[in-house]
Amino acid sequence: MTGITMSIGLRDATAQRVRKALSLLAVGAAVLSMAACGQMKTADELVGNTSDSASGASAGCPTDVNNDFTGTIRVGWQSIPNADLVVKDQKLLENCLPKATIEWSQFNSGADVLQAFGAKSLDIALLGSSPSVKAVSKPLDLPVQVIWINDVIGGAESLVTRDSGVSSIKDLKGKTIAVPFGSTSHFSLLSALSDAGLNDSDVKLVNLDPDKMPAAWQRGEIDAAWVWDPVLGELKSNGGKTVTSSAETAKTGSPTYDLELATSAFIKANPGVLKTWTAVENHAVGQVRDGDAAAIDSIAVQLNEKPDQVRQQVKGYEYQTAADQEKSFEQLPDVFSKTAKFLKAQGGVDAVNSSYDSAFYADAIKEVSAK
Repeated sequence: MTGITMSIGLRDATAQRVRKALSLLAVGAAVLSMAACGQMKTADELVGNTSDSASGASAGCPTDVNNDFTGTIRVGWQSIPNADLVVKDQKLLENCLPKATIEWSQFNSGADVLQAFGAKSLDIALLGSSPSVKAVSKPLDLPVQVIWINDVIGGAESLVTRDSGVSSIKDLKGKTIAVPFGSTSHFSLLSALSDAGLNDSDVKLVNLDPDKMPAAWQRGEIDAAWVWDPVLGELKSNGGKTVTSSAETAKTGSPTYDLELATSAFIKANPGVLKTWTAVENHAVGQVRDGDAAAIDSIAVQLNEKPDQVRQQVKGYEYQTAADQEKSFEQLPDVFSKTAKFLKAQGGVDAVNSSYDSAFYADAIKEVSAK
């Protein structure tokens, strides 16, 4: 280093120290001034902490900040365009639970989430309604409960075919259909086949994760697929045409949902966290329902899609607020019972529970809805 360079470096360092000292003196003067007036504030408030003293909310948290929980929350998410992705992208949980460690893990299907719950490696995670029923039925009988409805599935999960000669599901007899086994799409496909007078032996079903479908589609290894966005949109853009959808199977009595489940142990130990979690999801649902640009952008970032594509995708779902879900939770035990009966007939569960009431935890939803 030359003498000139050293001189400049020393001057810069000295200037930085002087500025820092002046800043500290200014803060100290402000503290003394407000103390004299009986309006003493904390250092955080002096340097611009954005906490709202009336509600306890901060600029990055839409509800009361929860400083009580200091542990780790292991959250499982899937690439489905709903409020979960808004919460993840905008770091709402991290902002509302500032002393917690949030671990987000991505899964490709409900079957993978079931394995993770079984291995006790998750606290909260998204599951479709069909794998959720499997979770709380024999032989799995996992200690988990539904805490939230992420979305009601409509046209966003559909059966598409690359065969131009297919106009109805009956035309797929003998064809190869890809679907993630154990998913809501699998349940809807089996329901649609049954409604058409067919069963799974009349077609060749291939268990395929969504991210592997486009390549199999391009290679001509599958004739059709029942899947959700964004893969659904990709297959449509590559010559796929819609045969039927989960909106249609819902009309015939087989509705499907994306649900959030938590372990019973986590719920019992952390009711305050569940309230915070529900409040941020409820806030994000409001954003998505309103078509808020920030929410659409958040989903687009998480899915690696363009915002215009996401705007089309969200039209295939119904998003319910906490107030809406209070009523839905009253109906879901019957939906679970009917789904379980169907799954048992298909060999998906060993037995149908006498009641599914205990599979739901609605306390946090009721608290958030009442605010």
